[in-house]
Amino acid sequence: MKFLFVHQNFPGQYLHLARHLGASGKHEVVYITQRRDASALPGVKKIVYKPQRLITPGMHHYLRDAEAGILNAQEVARVALSLKNSGFVPDVMVGHNGWGEIWYLKEVFPDTPLIGYFEFFYSLYGADVGFDPADMPGFDAGPRIRTKNTGNLLGLDVADIGQCPTQWQRSRYPERYHSKLNVVHEGINTDLIVPDPTAWLHIADSSQNISAGNEIVTYVARNLEPYRGFRSFMRSLPSILSRRPNARVIIVGGDEVSYGAALPDGKTYRQQMMQEVGNELDLTRVHFVGKVPHTTFTKILQVSRVHVYLTYPFVLSWSMLEAMSAGCLVVGSATAPVQEVIRHGENGLLVDFFSSEEIADRVVEVLESAGDYEQMRKNARQTVIENYDLKTICLPRQLKLLQKAIDRTSLMA
Repeated sequence: MKFLFVHQNFPGQYLHLARHLGASGKHEVVYITQRRDASALPGVKKIVYKPQRLITPGMHHYLRDAEAGILNAQEVARVALSLKNSGFVPDVMVGHNGWGEIWYLKEVFPDTPLIGYFEFFYSLYGADVGFDPADMPGFDAGPRIRTKNTGNLLGLDVADIGQCPTQWQRSRYPERYHSKLNVVHEGINTDLIVPDPTAWLHIADSSQNISAGNEIVTYVARNLEPYRGFRSFMRSLPSILSRRPNARVIIVGGDEVSYGAALPDGKTYRQQMMQEVGNELDLTRVHFVGKVPHTTFTKILQVSRVHVYLTYPFVLSWSMLEAMSAGCLVVGSATAPVQEVIRHGENGLLVDFFSSEEIADRVVEVLESAGDYEQMRKNARQTVIENYDLKTICLPRQLKLLQKAIDRTSLMA
């Protein structure tokens, strides 16, 4: 069969699915992306595109995302038309809706089913906007957010089938679309990400190796920013380090901004928090390691005694599920995305997102009584195996979704 994938950041959420289809040798798999530097996947043909221009200077700020999506969609459609003219007509198309890339694919392949990945429907209430009392939205936020969903609505209209990674993310979409949206997570490779009591790693800014069994606290985010609770975590560290003199902290993440707004003075959030609490920290025991290869990331989870994961009511990170798969004791925020997975006292611990004191208390309790939480660690891993395992749960569900799209088209023919 012939499959067409579209995602600006190859391979994105389709790593496992595209790799599986390409490696089988039975299919022709084409992937349209903006990313030039990504390593190829066996059996997957990558086509790189670039929008023909930037968005219009002075464009109304409500419409910037929409115009950027249109520019992406136009160029993806041009690539798709070239594929069609060369004789490639996919049996199924699969693409992330977030950057507009799938909007015009049906104009090229009207009879091919399209599965759209829908990650988040924006809202003024009940999710990320206004969650932080220190950052309450003004009137302009409502119209801006309503307009921001233009891309969501275009994608929902054009896609034959929708995919959401979690139940909570699906619940954010208007109820009238729920019948189209299937909850199918990308999956966690629980054969690869496993507990390892012999794990160790060397931290570049330290003269010592760090091993499983040490008092290691870990925190991971793509970028260190408020949406992922970076401020609350940093404010918890003076208490943790003073109460546990052997504790060390590994912080993974970059200094850019993935979600929300950057600081107006050009500082990074790490700089901001170091100005606030840096003088209270023993910096020989706090290691900012930046963004790391996935193999190093796995080692970091394997040496962790307690892993802190905090998030606004927003997209759930893969890293939390990977931490659970590695047997970490997760101290997570009592916010909806986390509560879908973690049951307090059973497979992890939940804390108030904004309470650095509560975060510190829970982390210290785990550090000083690690043996008391062994069953909780096992339960965490079992939760991931039973609900998010790549090979037995998620990849089969993704393949069934492909088949559902094919069957739907056959019935309509």
